Amino acid sequence: MASTEAITSETAERRFIRRAMKAPLLAADHEHDLAKRWREENDEDALHELTGAYMRLVVAMAGKFRAYGLPMGDLVQEGAVGLMQAAARFEPERGVRFSTYAGWWVRAAMQDYVLRNWSIVRTGTTAAGKSLFFNLRRLRARLGDMEGRLTAAARAKIATDLGVEEADVEAMASRLSASDRSLNAPVTAGADDAFQDFLPDDRADPEEAASEKLDGQARERAVARALKVLNARELAIIKARRLSDEPRTLESLGEELGVSKERVRQVEHAALAKLRGALERDYGDLAEAGLIG
Repeated sequence: MASTEAITSETAERRFIRRAMKAPLLAADHEHDLAKRWREENDEDALHELTGAYMRLVVAMAGKFRAYGLPMGDLVQEGAVGLMQAAARFEPERGVRFSTYAGWWVRAAMQDYVLRNWSIVRTGTTAAGKSLFFNLRRLRARLGDMEGRLTAAARAKIATDLGVEEADVEAMASRLSASDRSLNAPVTAGADDAFQDFLPDDRADPEEAASEKLDGQARERAVARALKVLNARELAIIKARRLSDEPRTLESLGEELGVSKERVRQVEHAALAKLRGALERDYGDLAEAGLIG
């Protein structure tokens, strides 16, 4: 059944392409008249004749993009969308042939389709990236450097010609040399192991994650209890000097508290000693209770 459907689809595709290539060419004045009727009168018959005459342009351009491994029928469909967009924006009074104007829209539609479907990873999003993607193979062939990794000379030449960095040329060459591969695919034919079986998992296991969370909560409670052993001045200095995103200087605290910066340093030192003693006592109790390691 599937084979029959495939044959039917291929036959319909071939018929469509033959019909498109046999469509009569348009004289310049008739083309202008059709475009004007569509633009000014919304004449759909004029639109169909105009676009039908230039489906040969779509088919010819689709053939140039087949090297990217995408179905000819899909490329033609995308090109037809570009052709319709060109017809919607074409201004016949400018004196440009529709085929010249439409060619840009058809090419842009097919290029976007290739970029969206050639890889699950977005390959080129900037104008420079798209130019590199679609011109790299052509330039490599011109330089006679199609085998293996790009040579330094070829990389430099291509980067200069396209106005991009050499690192971008090397990265694109690497991506074009390999296709996407499913992580569920077997490593070798007939193997039981898949590629995903060899991916390292650096995350902590559930037991370790729960233990770390409990330890962190226990430490937070211990610090909160330890801070209670400080008097008001010690607590204010510790918060300003040790617990703030923007620690205060000894000078600024001394001016605020009406003491010298040396006195602030002494109070801070004594407060830290108190905290250390309180935490050591508390941590000992926690360790005995099995809450921390």
